[in-house]
Amino acid sequence: MPYIKRIIDEDIKNGLAAAGAVAIRGPRACGKTETALQYASSDVNLIYDVAARDLARLAPSSILEGDTPRLIDEWQEAPDVWNAVKTEVDRRKTSGQFILTGSSAVNKDNNLHSGAGRFILHDMSTMTWAELGYSNATVSLGDLLAGSPIKPSQNKTELSDILTRLVVGGWPMLIGKTERQAKDINKAYVDLLLSDDISRVSGIERDRRRATQIFTSLSRNIATTVGIATLSNDSESNEVDGDDVTVSRQATYDYLEDLKKLMIVIDQPAWRPHVRSAVRLRTKPKRHLADPSLAVAALGISSKTLIKDLRYTGFLFESQVFHDLTVYARANDAELSYYRDSSDSEVDIIVEDRAGNWAAFEVKLGDDDLDAAATKLLAFAANIDTNKTKKQGSLNIVTGVGYGYVRPDGVNVLPLSVLGA
Repeated sequence: MPYIKRIIDEDIKNGLAAAGAVAIRGPRACGKTETALQYASSDVNLIYDVAARDLARLAPSSILEGDTPRLIDEWQEAPDVWNAVKTEVDRRKTSGQFILTGSSAVNKDNNLHSGAGRFILHDMSTMTWAELGYSNATVSLGDLLAGSPIKPSQNKTELSDILTRLVVGGWPMLIGKTERQAKDINKAYVDLLLSDDISRVSGIERDRRRATQIFTSLSRNIATTVGIATLSNDSESNEVDGDDVTVSRQATYDYLEDLKKLMIVIDQPAWRPHVRSAVRLRTKPKRHLADPSLAVAALGISSKTLIKDLRYTGFLFESQVFHDLTVYARANDAELSYYRDSSDSEVDIIVEDRAGNWAAFEVKLGDDDLDAAATKLLAFAANIDTNKTKKQGSLNIVTGVGYGYVRPDGVNVLPLSVLGA
């Protein structure tokens, strides 16, 4: 299969031109290696090449020789490689020398150099709708942040297609697979994650049953502010493989941190703007998974199940929108958060760039209740104190089905199938 262009490609090219090394991190199988190989002139993989891994652990500088840019894939298997690359970049004083990819974070006690001035770090996700061709990307997040007029080119999507995409996910290896095939592969991914990866990243033999309970609860509560107490006491997942499983709050926290190191759990922080009212702002993060399909796999459901529970499907779709906007935001040097205050006024997603430009998004799987969503967005915007640090932003409703247009009140209605970077 020919290489499918990824949004991160431009960042990698620019990074190699600017710095001695580029590091790409993201969950296993999101496409890091294939993307990095588009720019590498030589490569070594420290998971599959056991001899190279052993050598890298004994003498990390010995695997740095090769045509540049040299790709060191899964470098975290020999953490001292990081410092060796830093030293070699200092010695060579030339840009574009190395590409490092990694699918898990390294423990802080490895005494690694920060990489400042030598590395440019990029996060990578599974494929977005725009990358997969499901979106025509006629409305860019950059234009929304800039406040530019938009004119979406219509790209109608059926609900059945959306449900199938939520099951399959954005994994490059699943392009062309049937829903059944993708479901089986994603289930195997989750099983490996909870039986092997979570122990490897922590350096401690984790209990698969406890990991399964926590991950199932995360999947059930995707795109919500579910906390440690709920995850550890989720009554619906206290039985795993026929056995009662108890997980303490401390253990739940530890397992959650392991999943974050594997870049499987993604926290969406709360936005902290200046507001005109005296409401208190909520601070708990929303929880997402690296790809919504992982939640579907963990719960063992299909598109036929999802259509019977559209409320839960709505949360999955919100997580898909969060996923795609995260990738589009990186291309615009922006970050995602959400807004909720003590009066329960809430906006699903806020994207803000470094200049303070922001765009607010309410997510609706269908195209009903748009008036209520628009009213919520307008009330939210009226409460932002634009005389202080936050500029006036664009207001948007992202839908799964329906058409894109601008409402008379100025709120944009945008199917996910027209959004891009």
